[in-house]
Amino acid sequence: MKEKLNKTGFVFKTYEVPHQSPFEKLFEVFKELITYTSGDFDEAINWLRQLDEEYKLTTKEYSIEDFIEDLKAKGYIREEIEPNGDGKGMAITAKTERAIRQQALDHIFGKIKRSGSGNHKSKSPGIGDEHTGDFRAYQFGDALDKVSITETLRNAQINHGIGDFKITEDDLVVEETLHKSQMSTVLMIDISHSMILYGEDRITPAKKVAMALAELITTRYPKDTLDILVFGNDAWPIAIKDLPYLKVGPYHTNTVAGLQLAMDLLRRKRNTNKQIFMITDGKPSCLRLPDGQYYKNSNGLDPYIVNKCYAMAQQARRLHIPITTFMITDDDYLMRFVQEFTKANKGKAFYTGLKGLGEMIFEDYENNRKRRIKG
Repeated sequence: MKEKLNKTGFVFKTYEVPHQSPFEKLFEVFKELITYTSGDFDEAINWLRQLDEEYKLTTKEYSIEDFIEDLKAKGYIREEIEPNGDGKGMAITAKTERAIRQQALDHIFGKIKRSGSGNHKSKSPGIGDEHTGDFRAYQFGDALDKVSITETLRNAQINHGIGDFKITEDDLVVEETLHKSQMSTVLMIDISHSMILYGEDRITPAKKVAMALAELITTRYPKDTLDILVFGNDAWPIAIKDLPYLKVGPYHTNTVAGLQLAMDLLRRKRNTNKQIFMITDGKPSCLRLPDGQYYKNSNGLDPYIVNKCYAMAQQARRLHIPITTFMITDDDYLMRFVQEFTKANKGKAFYTGLKGLGEMIFEDYENNRKRRIKG
């Protein structure tokens, strides 16, 4: 008798773009433009009109004006009085800010969905509160609420039978649990003038990475903390909601001030695991002196400034705070500085350029958690 064979294989067909409404198509482009314009609605719409002229993004049935009306109706923009008091203009809302962060996350890290309670697990089982589905024999010191009643009764029945039913210590079965942990991260973003020099926009990719990381942590790891700070002549914290509006300024690079603020922020955290991510184009060129004056030197690497940076790296090391530097230029002398800085901290450095910056930060964030979680 011949057996009927079930044949399986792959079926190839032409890729079909998922259906999008006219609004959805324009909204994808608009979110990119509003990021590049640092939240300037009018400039973003002007760019959208130019793209429409060139690429025919709209139709007779759905125009840019229809799109703007939909943005209003859906709560993505609102009217507000111009800063100079001359009439009203349009501004994006918190709903748009969230949409931009989600788009950055999707583009850089892929379609990451919230999973479970959003907490990381350690590799070591033991006394914890995350169930694994694995069981082991009871050991002295195990909490009684970890005893699996079902598995224990099953053991007792097998060991003693129904006629002489009893439960002994040898019958007790405990369900394994995993520790949950938290990570406190400070993300430092260089906003010195060099981040837009030579016709290269370095701040927009850095901004997108920050938005994506913020969205990742708040949706997937809500018990983790993320603080974001920017550093130019000085350093100051910014809120996640302010990321789309971030711009560079006519600043030098005070890396020391950024590191000081980062460590101050982390000292206030009770979490065991702490880390600093720094996105920079590399050259520290500014210090604030005890009298409040600024010491600046943009010519090469100033030994006085550089040595202060090394001292900060060593201080962070003593506090068990690793620093991961994402260097977005490839100048040899700057790479040598980053190498020495990393050696002083025993941290890590990635010479990424702008391509792949987001993917590398995401992978490092995940790997740091796996490596530094304590049971």
